[in-house]
Amino acid sequence: MPREPVLIVGAGPTGLVLALWLTRQGVPVRIVDKASGPGTASRAMAVQARTLELYRQLDLADAVVASGHTIPAINLWTTGRQRATLSFGSAGQDLTPYAFLLVYPQDQHERLLVARLQALGVGVEWRTDCLGFEDRGERIVAQLRLPDGSEQACEAAYLAGCGGARSVVRHQIGAGFPGGTYDKIFYVADVDASGPAAANGQAHIALDHADFAAWLPYNDQGRGRLIGVVGDERAQRAESLGFDDVGHSAIASVGLQVRQVHWFSTYRVHHRVTDHYRRGRAFLVGDAAHVHSPAGGQGMNTGIGDAINLAWKLAAVLQHGAPDALLDSYEAERRAFALKLVETTDRMFSFVTAEGRFADFMRTRIAPLLVPLASGADAVREYAFRMVSQTMISYHAGPLGEGQAGEVRGGDRLPWVRTTDNHGPLADIAWQVHVYGEAPDGLAAWCASQGIALHQFPFGPAHGAAGLARGAAYLLRPDSYVACADPQARSEVLQAYLERHLALGLRPG
Repeated sequence: MPREPVLIVGAGPTGLVLALWLTRQGVPVRIVDKASGPGTASRAMAVQARTLELYRQLDLADAVVASGHTIPAINLWTTGRQRATLSFGSAGQDLTPYAFLLVYPQDQHERLLVARLQALGVGVEWRTDCLGFEDRGERIVAQLRLPDGSEQACEAAYLAGCGGARSVVRHQIGAGFPGGTYDKIFYVADVDASGPAAANGQAHIALDHADFAAWLPYNDQGRGRLIGVVGDERAQRAESLGFDDVGHSAIASVGLQVRQVHWFSTYRVHHRVTDHYRRGRAFLVGDAAHVHSPAGGQGMNTGIGDAINLAWKLAAVLQHGAPDALLDSYEAERRAFALKLVETTDRMFSFVTAEGRFADFMRTRIAPLLVPLASGADAVREYAFRMVSQTMISYHAGPLGEGQAGEVRGGDRLPWVRTTDNHGPLADIAWQVHVYGEAPDGLAAWCASQGIALHQFPFGPAHGAAGLARGAAYLLRPDSYVACADPQARSEVLQAYLERHLALGLRPG
């Protein structure tokens, strides 16, 4: 009976990143998928700045950026006129090394992740289906159907269900999936287009009545992805629709002329969050736990965030003796964010697709007046970038964040400081302490005794502007969130934190 510490069911981006993160931390994994290979179609396109920050820890960010297309701005159009522009560079240049939106088709993305995992000695077992499992308290026993049709029992310490919205793991643990399904359907099309909007390499969103369309370019030569909605009686025959059957008024309003359609598909959109991310030794990750409107390009990025949040906690338990209770914080942190995300994307989707005279009036008359005013304010642009880029995600209300030093609280993502690139040391996926200024001698000795790296940075105006406090200690989790912040940089405060949450099981294995 084959046995690995972690069995991962599902080899989309979420499952692959979970496998990569665990493997990099020295945790053996087995990853299976019932598909015959990586996906050949791409619904998920957007790779947000926060995902790229986390990919930098895997030495993946540069390869992903080089393979994708960087979009510096999003333009909003109504009634055939460009009303506002959100420039990522001006809004995010002091917040992250990745002040742009990256378009990288999911099929290419998956192939890169599979190759990186293979380079680490782990191969995806394709055409291998998980039929079910039994949680026996001290271990999981899963029943797998192998490519030749035979069945095999597989033991694992933990099971991660990354198999999407129809997850067999979610069904078996009995977790609910409350929410609903929109009446409208989405269409996606890979096309060659011409016109000024197709040639400037930027994203464009058109809100004309209830005919919504978004353009995400793959390059500056007119190749890109169109996303739109179908809401009338045609939605009842979605499977038979082609590109010529969907509305084109919003597409034309931004000056796009479609020359050739390479790929077209339709799909229904749900908005649901499971009521349990964990039951015993089984976990739900990514679309198995939450699905929502693609508004804002958040879905795949949220699944990747789930995977990384869970990965370091599994490694802490399996390798460093942290208590099992640490794994409960996965649901506490990630489900809270998923609920907020689904609420936000639901409101966005409902606004851009609502029908009726009042909805048309708000989109075509009021929004064109308010959006330019709002987008002209630096604070509003920065807030919008933080939200879309997922650099705003924090775990203040979760069980693992403690203390505050300056404006940075336990549970915050570590702010990036461009002048010193303080995210550089995060390439070591491990606990570490940062001090901006001079660290007391006692702190250095304590870090050495715990096997935790101490990184000191000369304090400057940029650190203060980022909200960091001079001379404070920031204990960082492996996923680069602040676990504990202490203004006096006292080793006893950090020690007490580790005793409460990790039972001191932190020394590197």
